[in-house]
Amino acid sequence: MDTKAYIESGVIESYVLGLASADESAELELLCTQHADIKNAVDEFAALMEANAFNNAVTPPPMVKDKVMLALSDEFDKEKNIVPVIPMNTADAEMHALPAARKTIWRYLAAASIILLIASTAFNFYLYNNYKSADNKYQALLTERNSLQASNDVFQTQLNGLEQSMRIIQSPDVEKINLPGIKGHESSLAAIYWDTKSKDVYLMPTKMDSLPGDKQYQLWAIVDGKPVSAGLIEDCNGLCKMTNIQKASMFAITIEPKGGSAAPHLEAMVVAGAVKI
Repeated sequence: MDTKAYIESGVIESYVLGLASADESAELELLCTQHADIKNAVDEFAALMEANAFNNAVTPPPMVKDKVMLALSDEFDKEKNIVPVIPMNTADAEMHALPAARKTIWRYLAAASIILLIASTAFNFYLYNNYKSADNKYQALLTERNSLQASNDVFQTQLNGLEQSMRIIQSPDVEKINLPGIKGHESSLAAIYWDTKSKDVYLMPTKMDSLPGDKQYQLWAIVDGKPVSAGLIEDCNGLCKMTNIQKASMFAITIEPKGGSAAPHLEAMVVAGAVKI
């Protein structure tokens, strides 16, 4: 059993907070007897919750104490105002004493019930506040963990793309064709990596200016003296894979309307480079 994955699943936190189902609780209690690391994880989280409860203890509102003292004061005042009845004989005394005793007991029971109700309300209020505090922190930790996981997935995707790009660039079957900037775009630079066996074309837009939203770069291959579109340049991770080109004497990039053009606007050419023969 992968105890690490089980510990990180969140079931231990749910169990300690009282949110786990009966089946989850039974399973966890059984696993605690079989795996010391799971038992230690339960004990550590429980200790953390206990320490957090003491550190974030909420003092019951002052009105709770006032209500308790008021209830006790009312009962004692009632007892003081009872007029004693003096019986004529022992039998009469017993007959008068029994109802009075019953009333006294019921008054004390009523007072005790009020006190217990107020104390229970205050205690529940205290537990609820601590539960909400612990739950909020737990949810914050889950959110942070999910955010870190998402960032790690993005980073891993980028890393995989870069590794694949390096394998293509370093392949002995791949020919590099530099595309320097033409007049008016001297600072622009790109490179073509053309697989001489598969004829796959990869573009590295080393230094290309940003375009407005209604414009887009388009790659062209000069085949038998005619321009053939090799695809639109999109955002890509590492090398941009373009259209497969079987043969070409030159590659160039132009600025075209968003979505590309059927034929290049030569006055909007940015970079160009000839294929080595």
